[in-house]
Amino acid sequence: MAGNAKSDKLKRLVAVQRHVERMAESDLAATTRQRDEVSVSMDNVMLAIGSLDPVHRLFAQGYADRFNRLSNADLQLANLQKMQEMKLLREGAKADRLEDSMKDARAHEQRERDDEAVLDVVDMRYATPASSKLQER
Repeated sequence: MAGNAKSDKLKRLVAVQRHVERMAESDLAATTRQRDEVSVSMDNVMLAIGSLDPVHRLFAQGYADRFNRLSNADLQLANLQKMQEMKLLREGAKADRLEDSMKDARAHEQRERDDEAVLDVVDMRYATPASSKLQER
């Protein structure tokens, strides 16, 4: 029965690790969304800077400052995205290793159960007539 406990514990750990992996995916998706929003804002600012409308020319320095801030934000989000991608890969690898260990533990437990069953059959076959197992027949 102790073998069952090991595979059951590993099964719970796999479930927890898969949840951590899904959380990392969610974080990465949020960062990607933020990065897309910053990219759209940068495109809009560039259109305003390049516009021939006199109103936009009055705010050219403000647009340049905004573009600079957006560029910095995009750089920070890009670095964050790389870190989150690495974390996602790392968490997925952990979950895969735990799942492999769980499968190995289950196979080992099944072999133990099969061995016990074979030993029980052998004991039944070669038991002495004084055995209580045979007297119950």
